[in-house]
Parts: sequence; C-alpha cells; structure tokens
Amino acid sequence: MTRQKWSSRTIFILAAVGSAVGLGNVWRFPYLAGKYGGGAFLVPYAIALIAVGIPLLMLEFAVGQKMQQGAIASYKKLHPAFSALGIFAVFSAFIIVSYYAVVMAWSLLYLLASFRLGWSEDASAFFYGEVLQISENINTIGGINWPVFIALLLVWIAIYFCVWKGTKSVGNVVAYTVPLPVILMAILLIRGITLPGFLNGWQFYLIPNWQQLINPEVWTAAFSQIFFTLSLAFGTMIAYGSYKNSDDDIVADTWTTALLNSGISLFSGFVVFAVLGYLATIKDTPVPELAASGPGLAFIIFPEALSQMPLAPIFSLLFFIMLLTLGIDSAFSLVEAINAGILDLRSDWDLAKVSLFVCSFGFIAGIIYTTKAGLYFLDIADRFVLNYNGLLTGIFQAILVGWIYGAEKMRRYINEVSDRPVGKWWNIAIKYLIPIVLTALLATQLTRDLTSPYGQYPAWALSLGWACVIVPLTICAALLLKNWQKLRRRSPQTF
Repeated sequence: MTRQKWSSRTIFILAAVGSAVGLGNVWRFPYLAGKYGGGAFLVPYAIALIAVGIPLLMLEFAVGQKMQQGAIASYKKLHPAFSALGIFAVFSAFIIVSYYAVVMAWSLLYLLASFRLGWSEDASAFFYGEVLQISENINTIGGINWPVFIALLLVWIAIYFCVWKGTKSVGNVVAYTVPLPVILMAILLIRGITLPGFLNGWQFYLIPNWQQLINPEVWTAAFSQIFFTLSLAFGTMIAYGSYKNSDDDIVADTWTTALLNSGISLFSGFVVFAVLGYLATIKDTPVPELAASGPGLAFIIFPEALSQMPLAPIFSLLFFIMLLTLGIDSAFSLVEAINAGILDLRSDWDLAKVSLFVCSFGFIAGIIYTTKAGLYFLDIADRFVLNYNGLLTGIFQAILVGWIYGAEKMRRYINEVSDRPVGKWWNIAIKYLIPIVLTALLATQLTRDLTSPYGQYPAWALSLGWACVIVPLTICAALLLKNWQKLRRRSPQTF
C-alpha cells in the first residue's frame, strides 16, 4: 500500500505545530513563568529547548521520515526487538487522548454556556457543581454526568472526521485550526491591553527574579515543560514524520516547529497575564494567587475575568473556541499516532474503519471520566502517564537511537537531507544528555510520589495510576526480552 503523504511542507508544519500547541500552552507555560521567576524562567526554558527539546524532536522526525512508518514499525526497524517500545508509546497515547477529549468536552459545554454566561455568579461553583457535578471524593463515583457524556461523544465524532482520511483530512483541518487560535489570541490580547491593570499582570509575567535560577525546581519545571509541550515520546511526531518524503529537510522542520510552539507559548502568556492583571485589579487579589490555579485558570479564573468585561459573551465565545481548536489538533494527532501503529502492522486494513475503531474505543475508555468522580480519575491518569510513561519512552528511544542504532548513523542521514547540517553536539545530546536529564526527572518524580502519595487519594485509586505505568511497561519489557532472545537464538554471532 502506498503510504499517504502531506500535501505540502506547510501542511506538515501546521500539523506538527498543532500537535505541540495544546491546552497546556494557555495555562501551564504562563503559570510556570509566573511562578518561577517571570522573565528569569526563560533562561532554563531556552536551555531545555536546545538541550532536550530540539534534539529529541529531531530524532522523532528523523526516525519517522527515514523508516516511513509509525512508532511500532519504526522502532522495529531500528532494532527488531524494540517494537515493544512502540507499543508502549502508542498505548500511552491512547490513555492520554481518552481523557484529553474529556477536557475538550468541558470546553464545549463552556462554549455553549457563553451565551448566558452561566458562570457569572460563581465561576468555581459553576465548574465543579454544574459542569462536573463533582462527587465528594473518588470513593463516591456517582452516576454518569450526561451533559459531559454527550459532549464527549460529539468531540469524538469531530476527532473521527479529522482523521478518517489520514493526511488529507488532517491537512484540511489544520489549515484552519492552527492559525485560528493564534488569531483569537491576538483579538483577546487587544482586548486585554485596554483593561485596567493589565500592566500589573505583564509585570508579574516578565520582570526577572534571578534568584529563582538557583532553585532546582525551576530547572525541573523547564525541562518537563519542553519535553511535554513538543508532544514527544508518544509516537505522534514519528507518525507525522513518516508522512513526509524521505528527502525532506529535517533540521529546518525541527527548528520551525519548536520555535513556533515556543513563540505561541510566550504569546499566550501576554494574553493570560493581561487578563489576570485586570481581574487582580478589580478583585484586589494578588496576580500570583490567580496564576497559581493551574488548570483552573482556563475553567474558573479566566471565565470569571471574561464575565467582568464589556461584551463578555462575545469574548467568552472567542476564548472557548480557541480552547477547542487548540485541543482538537493535539487530540487527533494522538489518534493519528495510534492509527499509524495499527496500519503499519496491518496495511491491508481500511483507514476509515481503523479510525472508527480507535475513536470508538477512545470514547468508551473515556466514559469513566464522565462520571461524577471523573475529575479525580482524570487527575490520577494524567499525573502518572505524563510523568512516567512519557519520560520512560523518551529515555529508551534515546538509548535505542544513540547506543543501539547509532547516533552518528542517524545524524548522517539527517545531514544528507538537510540544507544546514547538525553538528556532533546532537550525538552528545542523544547519547548522554537526554537520558541523564530524563532519568533525573523520573527519579525526582518517583521519589516525590513514594514519599508523599499524590493528592491524598486512597491507595486503591493510586494503584490505578501505577497500573497505567507498570502493566504496559511489564508487557512491553516481556515482549522486548522475548524478541531479543529469539533474535539471539537466530543470529548468535551478532550478540
């Protein structure tokens, strides 16, 4: 079967940027910048981008483009025993998209509520009470939250029609959904700088607190943000790279994608903190207190600020359309990674049917998050899959390419197809720096979770989170060992 291709380099860049730029760019990057030294945070952020983000993104583009297949088959071509690593990455992508789509369902409900500003009386009560209908704790699962359930179904229908024709349908979608949120951000920024107090927000966002640079947490946060914001380690960028021509410029595409992603993150900070500065002024509340709300920034703090503005329904509609368009690109990129993995194993299967199968099971897997205890389950899954599965995949793929396949061998291919060659610093980053940095992040996270169990959840609930890590890791480790032993029996001279 002829492999599908992007219609142009521009469409590929839009798809890759759309995957990288997601809901987290609106709240997580501005929050981290505000919390960890304002403008000073940009120093470790830039170092992390160059030391880890660029090399690992280049690796994933190169693997997909060279092997012309998704994560499972590409890893197998790098070394026959390592198809298991691709399975681990794709399985993790499935877990993430199953709950990521639920966050989009919340955004859809907020979009509909924008016409009446349902949260104007009490934004927190609206989010937890009316939208989530949240139960007292995770032990009380409650019934299905039907508005979220129906919204989730609509989200998955939208995702299906984004991916059902592969690069053709994805290309048609990203041509609109990637520029649109940037345009909407610009409109919100223009509105934000007309509000009283916006400079207070920008002051908090930009003025450097250089003392923060000696805080290890700042560096951990910066490296974590770069790793996750570029959609690394879940097979997405490998799948997207596999739809390029084998002689496309990898270096230029890597830098373009990474810099556009970071630029949009910086730009979103100006939007967010202009609005936060305004809300802090009218509520007489410190900006840091508002910024520290994390994900609540998008569903509590920001809606509350929007409700205080003139023409509030219009700007609320713009904001939640922005969230939906940011979310849809990231969501269907994860589905595309899963589709690529399946179709590379069964090339005779129909793409539309595989997409329907994946989307249907993604919807079913997400039903647990539509219960009245759904937020608790989502919080646990997000914590463990992002902080463990992603880091583990990143470590192993750096070892696979750097030490088993050969970093220099991959670098030669990258330079053959790129106008501007990448130096041997890339080898050092892949072989040494990335495994060391990601292992340090993993060890820090593991130590924190073992010494202080996350979120004060009961042991049975946390065991579900650990299962999302340990079960697929054990299965994939067993497959890797089995494949390795099989290869050793067939060709003992190569070991």
